[in-house]
Amino acid sequence: MSLAFPARVSLAQLPTPLQPLNRISEKYSKPYGGPRIWVKRDDLTESGMSGNKLRKLEFVAGAALEQGCDTLITCGGIQSNHCRTTALVGARLGLRVQLILRGQHSGAADGNLLLDELAGAMVAFYSPGQYFSQLEQLFEHWRDYHAQLGHKSLSIPTGASDGLGIWGYIAGVQELLEDCRNAGFEPEHIVCATGSGGTQAGLTLGAHIAGVRTHVTGFAVCDSADYFRRKVLEDVGQWRQATGSNADERALDIRVNEHYIGPGYALAEEPVYRAISEVARLEGLILDPVYTGKAFYGLLQELSKGTYSDCDNLVFVHTGGQFGLFPHREHFSFPP
Repeated sequence: MSLAFPARVSLAQLPTPLQPLNRISEKYSKPYGGPRIWVKRDDLTESGMSGNKLRKLEFVAGAALEQGCDTLITCGGIQSNHCRTTALVGARLGLRVQLILRGQHSGAADGNLLLDELAGAMVAFYSPGQYFSQLEQLFEHWRDYHAQLGHKSLSIPTGASDGLGIWGYIAGVQELLEDCRNAGFEPEHIVCATGSGGTQAGLTLGAHIAGVRTHVTGFAVCDSADYFRRKVLEDVGQWRQATGSNADERALDIRVNEHYIGPGYALAEEPVYRAISEVARLEGLILDPVYTGKAFYGLLQELSKGTYSDCDNLVFVHTGGQFGLFPHREHFSFPP
């Protein structure tokens, strides 16, 4: 299928590296007859704006500039990677940024919130109850507020996960598959953390368009498998309507593992922190407790069960998020 990509701003350092995780493979995969584990280093898309969100925001920013917008409005938790990336993208492009953040904050800013403030984003905090029940009205309020000041805004949903943001990983999976071909293989499985669903939607649709037999699995960090299946279908449906594509989202192989969410979003348990520490020591790879650490811990558990024993190569997409590691510092202990 030939694709006509929409307006795009070049922001990420692409292509990102594809690296084998040889020591992880030796310890956690080979004893169970599993595949060689690779990592697609999308945490290296750009230093401060590292992660999957930047791929999506290349197309979101392209749309904003094409529409003559000078303000970006988006939302997320206090330690949202997406909000931090949006704040830095806005600063780089000379766009104003308004953030609608979930949760109350006091004291010195840390992690992603510190970077939001350094980048000059305007920040408004709301209780979880008000955020979840009134998010649409909050977007409307801030659109009106900035319009009264003479500014034109583009509203970006959670994680830039919609029919526009999906382009980030339609393009991203093309790059990933080319990396794999250059390394001499086609991956049987691609695995990622899934939190707002957009990365999984783009990977799933992109693999389908490419006609490969690769299976994409999202390890949920919140919500249920049914929710993410619906969200992927929703994003793909929006994309299809916007592009006029005849792609049938019902033909997609949407796989979600919901067994490693733990206590909830942005909440992790000791085994996840141990996995993060071990991956750092074995591979020099930094994960975070909210997304990648939780998903990678789940992957290690599945490998020990022999879930992936039928394949030779599996690629874990590192979606970034390292700045969210620091507010969890008290959960790590280190041997002398």
